[in-house]
Amino acid sequence: MGIIGGIAMVLFWTAVILLVVWAVRSFSGPTGPGGDEEALDTLKRRFAAGEISQAEFEQAKRALGVHS
Repeated sequence: MGIIGGIAMVLFWTAVILLVVWAVRSFSGPTGPGGDEEALDTLKRRFAAGEISQAEFEQAKRALGVHS
């Protein structure tokens, strides 16, 4: 098995590591704790600074799921 066994072992452990990384990222969510609030604060700051229009601000709020 020599070289083929070595390659198979490397591929196996690479797959295991990638699976663990994928699982951790899946369970932690895209933004982490407080991410929505931070995103909304950033959005408000950009709107106040004139970086985005009111229409862009409203569209981004809807995308974040904020309906206030």
